[in-house]
Amino acid sequence: MSEPLRIVITGASSGIGAATAIAFAEQGARLVLGARGETGLEDIARRCREAGGSAEVRVVDVTDATAVAAFASQARETLGSIDLWFSCVGVGVLGRYQDVPIADHTRVIEANLTGHMNDAHAVLPIFLAQDRGIWVNMISVGGFFATPYAAAYSASKFGLRGFSEALRGEVSKHPHIHVCDVYPTFVDTPGIDHAGNYTGARLSLPPGALAPETVAKAVVRLARRPRNTTVVGAPAIALKLGQFAVPSLGAAMMNGFMDIWSDKADPGADTSGALFDAPTDVSGVDGGRRHPERRRIAIATAGATAGLGVAAIAGWFWQRRR
Repeated sequence: MSEPLRIVITGASSGIGAATAIAFAEQGARLVLGARGETGLEDIARRCREAGGSAEVRVVDVTDATAVAAFASQARETLGSIDLWFSCVGVGVLGRYQDVPIADHTRVIEANLTGHMNDAHAVLPIFLAQDRGIWVNMISVGGFFATPYAAAYSASKFGLRGFSEALRGEVSKHPHIHVCDVYPTFVDTPGIDHAGNYTGARLSLPPGALAPETVAKAVVRLARRPRNTTVVGAPAIALKLGQFAVPSLGAAMMNGFMDIWSDKADPGADTSGALFDAPTDVSGVDGGRRHPERRRIAIATAGATAGLGVAAIAGWFWQRRR
C-alpha cells in the first residue's frame, strides 16, 4: 500500500483550495492548510478529517514572504516532506481601471502574483533537497485571455504564466520536480462575494461556471500524473483558439459585454471586499450561483465558438500559404 500523499495548500479556506483539500483527504492524504482566515481554515480542516485525511492549519498571508517561509518550514516539519504544494490564493477587483483605487490594484498583484512567487520561493529549496516535488500554480484562463474591468487581475494572471514558464526552465534538469499550471474558466466559488467591486453593479457569474470540485479533481490528478498545462472547462479551449486567431478581438468583445452588463445589472455599492481583511465567517467551497440549464446552454455555445475558432485559424493558415 502506497504512503499517504503529503499536501500543502495555500488559499485553502474556501473555493477551489478548499475543494481540493477535501478531495485529497478523501484519498487519505495528510494536509497542511494555509490562509488568512482561521475560521474558514478550521471548517475545511474538520471536513478533511471527516473525509478520511488528516489536516493541520496555519494562518498565513502569502503576501508576507517571511511568514510564507516560516509556514513552509512548519509544513515540512509536520509532514516530514512535501509531495505537492498547491498555490491557490486568488483575489480580484472589478471596475474600470481608473475607477478602482490603486491600492486595490496593488493588492491584487501582491496576492495573485507576488504571493504565488513567495510560495514557490519557500517550497523550491525543499523540493531541491528532496530532489522531487510538484508545485501546482492556480492561474485561470485569464492567463491567456485579457479581462477588461479586471486589469490588475489580468496582469497578475499573465504574469503567473510567464513566471511558471521561467521556473519550469530553471528546474528542467531535475526530472522529478514539476511546475504545473491550472487554467480553469469561471468557477462558482465564494470568491465573487469576496471581490472588490467598483462597477456600480451587483456581481454575478456568466453561464457555464464550473463547480469547484471539477477543478479540484484536475489538481488531484496532477499528484500522480504531473503535466505542465491543465485547462479545465470547455470554453477555455474556445478562448485560446480565438486568442490565437484574433488576439485583440476577444478583449474588445469582453469589454462590450461588460459595458452592457454593468448598465443592466442590479445596482451595487463600491467595496474593496476581502482584499485587505480576511473573511471572519465560514465561506465554504461553493458559491451557490450555478444553474444547470444555463450550464448546458453554455457548453453548447462553447462548442460552437470552438468551431469558429478552428475555422478562423484554418483561414489564417490558408491566407499565409497563398
